Amino acid sequence: MKSTTKAAAYFLSGLAIGAIVITTIASRKIDPATTPVEMSAEGRPHYKWYAPHVPSSIDFCGEAVPLDRWEVREKLDRELLVNTYLHGSQLYILKLAGRYFPIIEERLKANGVPPDLKYVCVAESALQQNAWSSVGAASFWQFMKDTGPRYGLEINDEVDERFNVVKATDAACQYFKEAYSKFGSWTAAAASYNCGMAGFAKQAEFQQSNNYYDLIFPEETNRYVFRIVALKHLLSNAKKYGMMIEEGDEYKPLKARTVMVDKSITNLTEFAVANGTSYKMLKIYNPWLRDRKLTVKPGKTYEIQLPM
Repeated sequence: MKSTTKAAAYFLSGLAIGAIVITTIASRKIDPATTPVEMSAEGRPHYKWYAPHVPSSIDFCGEAVPLDRWEVREKLDRELLVNTYLHGSQLYILKLAGRYFPIIEERLKANGVPPDLKYVCVAESALQQNAWSSVGAASFWQFMKDTGPRYGLEINDEVDERFNVVKATDAACQYFKEAYSKFGSWTAAAASYNCGMAGFAKQAEFQQSNNYYDLIFPEETNRYVFRIVALKHLLSNAKKYGMMIEEGDEYKPLKARTVMVDKSITNLTEFAVANGTSYKMLKIYNPWLRDRKLTVKPGKTYEIQLPM
């Protein structure tokens, strides 16, 4: 959400995806007469880097990206170019997707919103649970501290549900449905996640259109949906672009048991040990616990996840 993601949008430029398949030569002699790789005067290979092809067609949430328009095509081309060759970052995102996509996809489905919206989460945080922006937006969906409570997130010194992937995804879904109802498309809803509903509405009213592809925004929002679409394309075609995760190497969802808590916990270390685990594992499984204690108000209940 606009101020939600000031630095996070650029964060993705350093944590985005995809890689073009290139010829690599390792631990073997190279014969310049038989290899297509150009050789330097010193006999070292010169690698060739190719621009990725813009797909002939692509959609976001079932809404076609108008690639027949040259300026639209060039904007997507830019994001593909920027994000394609960040190999290590893509591999890490692909591994994290194994842990978080099943949870995020289940919540998107339960809330009745398109599965493509998971790529907004990738654009926001690169699936980094502990991602922070310079303006204070936090975790998976990069909610601001003053925005999260409007969508049902508890945020205080002890509890910060921006770090709860289930609750944060539910909150994002509420936002998307509200924005879709207001602007009439998931593309516009996604764009407004960056510039805010008020920011999108202001530009739409002045430029007399709700169509994202017909509007001019500040540069961050101008690029935002194209970055999301590029991430969708690259992540969905990872092997085509040379990004290989061996079977079993992706990170798995954490197996957990749930403990219901309706009374305050004065010492989370003692609570963890009493429940057969450590303070470290308690925090890994429950990153939304932000202090060393948990105050539970009358009538309130928390679900704490513990290792099985």
